Amino acid sequence: MSSTAPMTEQGRILEGHNRISTQALTSLARAAAAEALGVEAHDVRADWSDDDGLLALSLVSPIRIPPLASVLRNPERVAVSGGSIRDRAVAAKSVILDRVMELSGAQLSRVDIRISGTAVSERGRVL
Repeated sequence: MSSTAPMTEQGRILEGHNRISTQALTSLARAAAAEALGVEAHDVRADWSDDDGLLALSLVSPIRIPPLASVLRNPERVAVSGGSIRDRAVAAKSVILDRVMELSGAQLSRVDIRISGTAVSERGRVL
């Protein structure tokens, strides 16, 4: 992503280019997804594609879940953890899209998430 619009600093116009590398965007996307899905960034795969001039982000990631034995004992753990895996993945899309656009300035058209597995958490609340 690059920008060529003139910027001002203390009344001066600064010309030039700013570029954010694909690697930097990918690292940002992986970190945003990891935060939203409650996993480590190194467990998230991110790929970019062109979507009619905008960036489309495709993610493959595990998602953190409560231990199944605790869910059997207390089914309310699902709601406390943010809902079903599907509901949490759907909600994570907008969080990730907003975070990546806010921090990078890139215009994303969409975020696609494929859940590749689970990471069990003993914590009371799954992020």
